[in-house]
Amino acid sequence: YFRPGNLGYPVFDTAVGRVGVYICYDRHFPEGWRALGLNGAQIVFNPSATSRGLSSYLWKLEQPASAVANEYFIGAINRVGIEDLGDDDFYGTSYFVDPEGKFVGEPADAHQPELVVRDLDLGLLAEVRDRWAFYRDRRPDAYGPLTQA
Repeated sequence: YFRPGNLGYPVFDTAVGRVGVYICYDRHFPEGWRALGLNGAQIVFNPSATSRGLSSYLWKLEQPASAVANEYFIGAINRVGIEDLGDDDFYGTSYFVDPEGKFVGEPADAHQPELVVRDLDLGLLAEVRDRWAFYRDRRPDAYGPLTQA
């Protein structure tokens, strides 16, 4: 399913699977999500410090959509609390989402720190990848101008 080689987004073999990390603001850009998938990620963690306001609705939209488009699990991690040196109010709601874009359990609290632990069925990856075959059907030859813009 995956093109070999490192596209600048390393994926690490761990005891729980092949793990990638995508940081905070980068979640708004689809290219990095795809690079992690092409490098073999099964789970991608996205630690963030995102405050209430304009991006709040994107928090529960972009990462499930990226999980579907790239056929892997995402652990979306956001801090809670108010920053002492500013007026940022971080809204927490950390969560895991599966490769079908479904939340695995409930998102964490919006105001209190929580440890979020979920069982992820890695067998779902093969099922979803066989059903949708996004990596098989992609057309990188048609995307060249996107990377040169």
